[in-house]
Amino acid sequence: MDIKGTVNRLIKNNNTNNPFSICKALDIVVKYENLGAILGYCDTHFRMKTIHINENAPEELHPFICAHELGHMLLHKDVNIPFLSRYTLFSIDKIERQANSFAVELLLPDSLLKENNELNFYCLAKCHGIPEGLEGLKQIYFK
Repeated sequence: MDIKGTVNRLIKNNNTNNPFSICKALDIVVKYENLGAILGYCDTHFRMKTIHINENAPEELHPFICAHELGHMLLHKDVNIPFLSRYTLFSIDKIERQANSFAVELLLPDSLLKENNELNFYCLAKCHGIPEGLEGLKQIYFK
């Protein structure tokens, strides 16, 4: 699966790396709801795609949550992750890693890193809503 290529095409086609703007362009509804301990999820009902974000999650995480769920929508169209995790022994770790990689690639595209080469990579990741520990998913080395 070419996550970096998928993200680069998405950014090029939409002229932005903002997950909320991309969702709007793709007619994906973004809703804020009280989801308890869940940060977010996505679903499709009657061909209406929706990303649900926990309104109680820290605001700086909202772009990452949206990007992660957008990754699920685009990379795992026919996968019912809640069903797999609840009713089967299928490991969803790979699917979640792919959605995290998608989110990191979207929020920190290579062009952004090249433009800001004087900034600390971890500071740049934090400024773009990437949770600590996930910045290592970026596939290039930042110098």
